[in-house]
Amino acid sequence: MDCLGGKAALADGILAATTHPPPGDLAWLQGASDRHVLLLDQPGYPPQLAQIPDPPLALLIEGDAGLLLAPQIAIVGSRNASPAGRETAFEMAAALAGCGLLVTSGLAEGVDGAAHRGALAGHNPTLAVLGTGPDRVYPRQHLALAGEIRRHGALLSEQPVGTPPRSFNFPRRNRIISGLALGVLVVEAGPQSGSLITARLAADQGRDVFAIPGGIHNPLARGCHALIREGAKLVETVSDILEELPSVAMGLNALPASPQADGRTDLAANPVLASLGDSPVSLDLLVARTGLTVAEVSTMLLTLQLDGLVTSLPGGLFGRLDPRQVR
Repeated sequence: MDCLGGKAALADGILAATTHPPPGDLAWLQGASDRHVLLLDQPGYPPQLAQIPDPPLALLIEGDAGLLLAPQIAIVGSRNASPAGRETAFEMAAALAGCGLLVTSGLAEGVDGAAHRGALAGHNPTLAVLGTGPDRVYPRQHLALAGEIRRHGALLSEQPVGTPPRSFNFPRRNRIISGLALGVLVVEAGPQSGSLITARLAADQGRDVFAIPGGIHNPLARGCHALIREGAKLVETVSDILEELPSVAMGLNALPASPQADGRTDLAANPVLASLGDSPVSLDLLVARTGLTVAEVSTMLLTLQLDGLVTSLPGGLFGRLDPRQVR
């Protein structure tokens, strides 16, 4: 596609939409109070996205447009993700959203859908960047999910109203996913995965890139391993991500002040700490022992790690530290 010609056509479309909108565009914009057109030079356009080499000239938004200014983490991965990959995306999204980061993804099958659902599971907003017009949902099986995102977050697109799914638009929208975010987490990706495009765009844009490793015989781990070899940070826990974003992490909603006068967590009052025995345990086991959600347990684990009371171990396990040794 001629990039300059495409820009010119889009610019003409934006001008028409803001002065004499076509009936279809006008009907969409007036169809609900939470539909907006945000131009590149307008207040409220996300500054981090405006700084990328090729920012969208306009964003069509349905939902809470103010969320575009929130600190974001993008989670992407294979459309044909394994059950374990979907579960990992869900749990990481729930934990990151619980820590106050807005989870952004692309509404695709597999990892994207699991990431959106993970954020929503903790009653947190999430942001979906579409490769279609704002009035189209692709894939169609995500109609209900898109509705949840619309009510509890936002859908956005740079494509005009009515644009159907076109293969060349999806790689192009990846620059928006990475451009909005502080960093991009890749959960599962084959060696030719489109998620690698997003990750490399993120690196070019100066964003942090994170990747979750997998087994050497898992073809969906090869893309993540390639990213790690290229310098992406290997991620096993949420704290691996937050420690790369220290200035942001300090201001996140879910990093509560410790109730103790000396700034440390009250051991008796923390159900996660109380559920940690002498042997390392997994996140799933802690969820089962406490009866809390994945997001709640992950947030408490992060606080405990920051307090020096818990450490993350290989294999996704967590172990208790002796507080007398870390005071």
